[in-house]
Amino acid sequence: VQLQASGGGLVQHGDSLRLSCTVSGRTISWFAMGWFRQPPGKEREFVAGTSWTGGITSYADSVKGRFTISRDNAKNTVYLQMNSLKPEDTAVYYCSTQKEPYGSGDSPTLYSYWGQGTLVTVSS
Repeated sequence: VQLQASGGGLVQHGDSLRLSCTVSGRTISWFAMGWFRQPPGKEREFVAGTSWTGGITSYADSVKGRFTISRDNAKNTVYLQMNSLKPEDTAVYYCSTQKEPYGSGDSPTLYSYWGQGTLVTVSS
């Protein structure tokens, strides 16, 4: 399973950005998908997850109301729409999927496969 994240870049405080993650090696239709991030000098943290049906989404408190995770199974792609970006959102963003199917997406410890990450830098 390979995950390719893209869409990162340098933006200003308050701007929006959309990250994409395309998966190869398996269809995402049966699997929960998620986004994590690793700020400079800190550990990786859960950002958002979507269940295998897309009917359940979960978010870290720090991004609720600003970020939206979505999926397009036909394109085997998951997205993270990020609005009202803040300097503290600066991080390398990783997409991930779970080993087992039919997940709800809200258990960070169940994510097993990772992409290479895309850097998001938000200037103040």
